[in-house]
Amino acid sequence: MIRVEELSFKYTGAKEYSLKNINLKVKKGEFLGILGASGSGKSTLCLTFNGIIPHSIKGEFNGNVFVQGYNTKEASVAELSKLVGLVLQNPDSQLFNMTVEEEVAFSLENLGLDVEEIRRRVYWSLKITGLEGLENEFPPNLSGGQKQRLVIASVLAMKPQILVLDEPTSQLDPLGREQVLSLITLLNKEQSITIILVEHNTEYLFDFADRLIVLDKGELVMEGKPREVFEEAGFLRNLGIKIPTSVKIGAELKKKGLLERAALNDRELVDAIRTFLKG
Repeated sequence: MIRVEELSFKYTGAKEYSLKNINLKVKKGEFLGILGASGSGKSTLCLTFNGIIPHSIKGEFNGNVFVQGYNTKEASVAELSKLVGLVLQNPDSQLFNMTVEEEVAFSLENLGLDVEEIRRRVYWSLKITGLEGLENEFPPNLSGGQKQRLVIASVLAMKPQILVLDEPTSQLDPLGREQVLSLITLLNKEQSITIILVEHNTEYLFDFADRLIVLDKGELVMEGKPREVFEEAGFLRNLGIKIPTSVKIGAELKKKGLLERAALNDRELVDAIRTFLKG
């Protein structure tokens, strides 16, 4: 679905590269999580997947990004938006219509779709995001979680095969965060949409991501399955990355020789401690 080859990028006027020689492949239907401290290059990488970098945001761009065979240097942002949907941190910055229904229909009208197809897509995207029945609501009146789900609904209506989300829950309360993360899981597992997610909720990524990559100062420094990555808890902590609580406890017990591995979820950690105590 996505192939990144020797990608480097430096913003206009910047002294340092935000991305340095990134090589990456994302498979169809995969759930890829991106980890890294602030300034590691996560958001910059996300913006290369739909062509905003290098088309809208200028700088020194080296290497190539291919999305379903299209080179993003050659395809337009409009063309790529049909393949890759992008959801950012602040939903308010992406909502500008008077009703929920108009918000979802806006991009479809720009595609020149017929009225019946627009209606079908609006109905489907609102239903799958749990916003059915709110068609006539004024978007600013929605809760934070509803706003972010409306942004996702607007993107889904375009029928992209890839959904890129850059810290979509960072400004949400716990309920809104749970709603959005549950939706992301549903889209990946039931709709087979390829997910690329930047998220500080590492417990969620540990449980649901297929693979993780770790960025540090613009470089891809680690990748693997969540258990493989979080087994290196000390390394991640030194990079400023939050560690799941169960892994944090597991790492301390592993240091003391009480566990063989640190990367355990809550249930596995409890089971391992019980087994050790019985032994």
